[in-house]
Amino acid sequence: MSNLSNAEECLITSVKRTRCNKQIRAQEVRVIGEDGKQVGILPLAEALQYAESQGVDLVEVSPDASPPVCRVMDFGKYKYELQKKQQEGRKKQTLIQLKEIKFRPKTDDHDFETKLKHIRRFLEAGDKCKVTVAFRGREMMHRDRGEKVLKRVLEILGDEVKIDQHPSMEGRTMNMVLASVEKKKQA
Repeated sequence: MSNLSNAEECLITSVKRTRCNKQIRAQEVRVIGEDGKQVGILPLAEALQYAESQGVDLVEVSPDASPPVCRVMDFGKYKYELQKKQQEGRKKQTLIQLKEIKFRPKTDDHDFETKLKHIRRFLEAGDKCKVTVAFRGREMMHRDRGEKVLKRVLEILGDEVKIDQHPSMEGRTMNMVLASVEKKKQA
C-alpha cells in the first residue's frame, strides 16, 4: 500500500511519461538507429535485442503512430538534454507585471506629478501600468472629469507610451492600460 493520498496518485499517473525498453507495450515497432537512419519494423523482442547490442536504450518517441516509432538512444542523456532545454527556455522568459496607479477626478497637481513619476518608473522597468480613476458618490455623474485625467496622463507621457487597453468603465472605476514603446537603438 502506498503512502500517497488518492489525489497525489492521480497527479502522478496523469503525467505523460516516455516509455523505455520493457515499458513499451506494442508487438511491433518502427526502429530508428542512433545515427537517425531507419532500421525497419521489428518485433519488440528483436528491437530490444538490437538496442541492447548497441549498449543503449529503446525509447518510444511516437506512441500514437502505427506501428509506434522507437529510437535507439541513451535515455539518461536524452532526459538530461531535455531538462537543460527547458531550463534554458525559462531563463530567456521575461515576466511582465501589471502595476496599478489610482487617480481621483480631483487629484491635485503635485500628487498627479508624483503618480506620473511612478508610471514612468514602472514602464521603464518593462511592466505594464493600469491607470485607474476611482469615482465616489456623486462624482459618478461627472465621468468627463475622469476622462480628462486619463487624457492628461496621455498628453504628458506622449510618445513614451502606447495604449494597450483603451479607457473603459468598470463599475465605479475608469481604467486604461499603458505599455512602454520600444525605442530603436541608433547606430
